Amino acid sequence: MNHIESNDYVVIGKIGSTYGVQGWLKVTSFTESIETILQYDSWYLKSHDGWELFRVEDGKKHGKGVIAKLTGPRTPEEARQLTGKEIAIHRSQLPPTKNNEYYWTDLIGFEVFNTDNVKLGTLIYLMETGANDVFVIQDQRQREHAIPWILDSVVKQVLLNDKKIIVDWELI
Repeated sequence: MNHIESNDYVVIGKIGSTYGVQGWLKVTSFTESIETILQYDSWYLKSHDGWELFRVEDGKKHGKGVIAKLTGPRTPEEARQLTGKEIAIHRSQLPPTKNNEYYWTDLIGFEVFNTDNVKLGTLIYLMETGANDVFVIQDQRQREHAIPWILDSVVKQVLLNDKKIIVDWELI
């Protein structure tokens, strides 16, 4: 087991149920293209003791998802021990972002303020909706509010060092 600092690693998916009789696993990919998760030949899986390194022996797109064969499990019973575990890679394996591009995982927990410097809440997750991405904040009363991620018109500034996002938005 390796101790991993949360800032050094990025969760890119989650192990689902077993598949077949040779220890394959269904995988939920959090990458932009679901198959991108298979470009990484090693995954760290979260356990109660920390993170454990597994090599990806094989993997492929399967229906609308992905299946993978990791080193270790050879039977469905052995593979079942990995179900539900988060999949992470080392941050250094990610390509660098361009100007005004951000990895969603880096924005979780940012405080969101409007242009009048009123705190609207804390960013708790982001999601794709088709037309544009949306980020969801939680206000002081634990209510959730969705705000469109539209750079310049809604999202005015992302201050990475301050963990702060400035938006042209009012909560109703």
